Amino acid sequence: MSVGLLLICHNQIGHELLETATDMLNRCPLNVRHLPVYQDDDPMDLLARARRKLQELDTGDGVLILTDMYGSTPSNIAHRLMDAGEVRVLSGANLPMLVRALNYPELCLNEMTEKVLSGGREGILEGKVRDA
Repeated sequence: MSVGLLLICHNQIGHELLETATDMLNRCPLNVRHLPVYQDDDPMDLLARARRKLQELDTGDGVLILTDMYGSTPSNIAHRLMDAGEVRVLSGANLPMLVRALNYPELCLNEMTEKVLSGGREGILEGKVRDA
């Protein structure tokens, strides 16, 4: 068993992140699903779909949910899933976070959450121009 991973993001952001990360790594060692959220989607329908995906993913080790933006509909849906058992939610999903999750499939939910969060933080850097 391993932690499941659910991406709940606007439009196709989750799909594109997952496709890019698996292309980079040539594999997807975790059980991952994505739920696209479109402007005209019904939030109650999205919540029901998210709960079904959560059930598919939770094999006993919990599920980590990544959303693209805190306070948005994907994030609000994800936070409503936290009552479903061993679920953690991180917002601000980016490629370094997802790559970090896929590189450490053996971690427990708490350790993976910390590893993915550090990957997101460490993946955001300011580029500086060198003096000539």
